[in-house]
Amino acid sequence: MALLHRPQGVAVRHVSRETSTAWPGLAAAAGGALAAWCVHRLLPAVPMLTASVVLGIAVAHFPGLRGHVRGTARPGLSLAGRRLMRIGIVLLGLGLGLDQVLRLGWATVAMVAAVVAATFFGTLWLGRRLGLPGDQPLLVATGYSICGASAIGAVSEVSGSDEEDVASSVALVTLCGTLAIAVLPLLQGPLGLSDPAFGRWVGASVHDVGQVVATAQTAGPSALGEAVLVKLMRVALLAPLVAAVALSVRARRRGVRTASGRRPAPVPLFVAGFLAAAALRATGVLPGLALEWAHTAQEALLAAALFGLGSAVHLPTLARTGGRAAMLGLGAWVVVAGVSYAGVLLTA
Repeated sequence: MALLHRPQGVAVRHVSRETSTAWPGLAAAAGGALAAWCVHRLLPAVPMLTASVVLGIAVAHFPGLRGHVRGTARPGLSLAGRRLMRIGIVLLGLGLGLDQVLRLGWATVAMVAAVVAATFFGTLWLGRRLGLPGDQPLLVATGYSICGASAIGAVSEVSGSDEEDVASSVALVTLCGTLAIAVLPLLQGPLGLSDPAFGRWVGASVHDVGQVVATAQTAGPSALGEAVLVKLMRVALLAPLVAAVALSVRARRRGVRTASGRRPAPVPLFVAGFLAAAALRATGVLPGLALEWAHTAQEALLAAALFGLGSAVHLPTLARTGGRAAMLGLGAWVVVAGVSYAGVLLTA
């Protein structure tokens, strides 16, 4: 009987040790989220989540802090990148107004689904053709097609991706999404888009929710409203995409159990939580103040998680695949912008 209880005791001691060594990194992640909030307050055009990734990368390469980030703070920063990301994604469901999304009509729903599918499979194919290592093609495809770094974090949880692959993919998608804030408004006139049409184009083609807001607000409130609704429609596709990846991973690992002795779950718990939160929001029982607090908590948790992921980026390693990664980023950007532009024209 003692032998039967021994693994459980070992597991408990392992969890306790992990928790005790995580506090320095968790404190650093919280400080990074706070610093990102300050950057956003000083420069409203810079989304908080974008600032979090950039600050994480900067801290990881700052001479005085590099050793701490890769040493005593690493367990907590890695924990933040995993656990806090899951909680933030669950809360993301509370911002999903399904009733508002459906008001856009089935033609727009079909357009968004086509954009997501074309971007995901096109980017995945291109990334593999370019020979990007590990799960980077899958993660970049997810980030471009759904909602940037949040989607990358969600898919990496079920694919078991290497932390360095996750960090590199987040850095690439964040960079391209940030460039969209400056580039897309310059194209509204040449492409002949009205303000609402420009908003739908932005919502269908820009990665992160904060980047969508920063880009669309340049064309006024009508563009911003359309952009947010279309973006929420893309976010709604996060759950089925993650579930599909989980089922694919489960099929490849058929008969293989995890270290805890269990098979991988067909639908991860945090995806079920995301759907439950969206369903709760649709009932209308939550007061506006509760939704505001949930949104604030979601931003804080995702910012801390993305700071942790950013701190795992190793620029010399990233530079070795920099040319191929840049080609993938540019190619995926052309695909998502081109397909979404055609979709907006067809559904106008």
